[in-house]
Amino acid sequence: MPDPTDLSREALAPVHDISGKPSPGIGLCLSGGGYRAMIFHLGSLLRLNEAGLLSRIERFSSVSGGSITAGVLGLKWSRLGFDNGVATRLIDEVVAPVRAMAHQSIDVSSVLMGTLLPGTISDRVAKAYRDHLFGEATLQDLPDDPPRFVINATNVQSGALFRFSKPYARDYKVGEVRSPRIPLARAVAASSAFPPVLSPAFLEFKGGEFTTAGGETLADDAFRRKLVLSDGGVYDNLGLETVWKRYETVLVSDGGMAFSPDASPAEDWALHSKRVLELIDNQVRSLRKRQLIASFEMKLRKGSYWGIATDIADYGLADALPCPADRVREIASVPTRLTDMPDETQERLINWGYAVCDAALRRYVTIGQSLPPPKFPYPRGV
Repeated sequence: MPDPTDLSREALAPVHDISGKPSPGIGLCLSGGGYRAMIFHLGSLLRLNEAGLLSRIERFSSVSGGSITAGVLGLKWSRLGFDNGVATRLIDEVVAPVRAMAHQSIDVSSVLMGTLLPGTISDRVAKAYRDHLFGEATLQDLPDDPPRFVINATNVQSGALFRFSKPYARDYKVGEVRSPRIPLARAVAASSAFPPVLSPAFLEFKGGEFTTAGGETLADDAFRRKLVLSDGGVYDNLGLETVWKRYETVLVSDGGMAFSPDASPAEDWALHSKRVLELIDNQVRSLRKRQLIASFEMKLRKGSYWGIATDIADYGLADALPCPADRVREIASVPTRLTDMPDETQERLINWGYAVCDAALRRYVTIGQSLPPPKFPYPRGV
């Protein structure tokens, strides 16, 4: 009779890449969720840094709003000033510019200019990221391994994940481009091209840029010359796959949408389509979350999950930071937009990301060192 653990492992892995024993190491996944997730993840990074874990992470895997934060973290990695494993300049180099980005309203303006002027909507989003965060940096400006930063988009043509990283840009069905000089702003824009308004994003390549490792089923010019990409969350809104398949310890910060029942959903095509997309997103996220939790329960992986809609009481810590459920529900319902976010909302989101990350770490992660007592980054609390 087959070992049920082996069957469970196979069920949890994609059919094209059934993992064996994972490698020692830590991977962090940063979910999608627009500016809301982008800012929520800052709180997670602050607590991970205090725990001395940020410097030990070997892979950062991100989608959508999480890719904005991850892109800045990767670009500034060499300037974080690590001292005994703790970054001394995380606030100046990462938190401050990401918070400034959250004051830029780019989704509506990008739609209008992309519709009325030459260029695409995604071009406008990429320009905003370039102007405010990344300048002329490319994927080659990310740090050498470790850590590796993987920015994930969805290839609409192949139906697979398209991964941007410093060593390569890859779709396992199409092939890979080695040492890609793709602008970091464009990679993040593709990862955050959430449908229907900001999708698709396009990438064009010259003949011969893709290489073939063997086994690719779509290795021809029809799929290689012009890629049609969408938000990474269409395929995997936790950014989980590229970490779960490789590392023994998996940490997930989920700033994604909390789906709410609606007794009278809109019936016009636009709002009804939006509701259906939200439902699909919720199901993709739920399946990935169940995959992760099952892997923890079956001892296939170590680590923890924390989400923007989590009840902090579920961690069972008597000394968790005070996060009233009604305040959490309020801050978790901030719309998934790329639009100006008030400072008060930003600070509450950062505080909540910090608090729930702290609870998840102390409840489920063996850190190997004593954590400093948790303290909200901003005095207003959640």
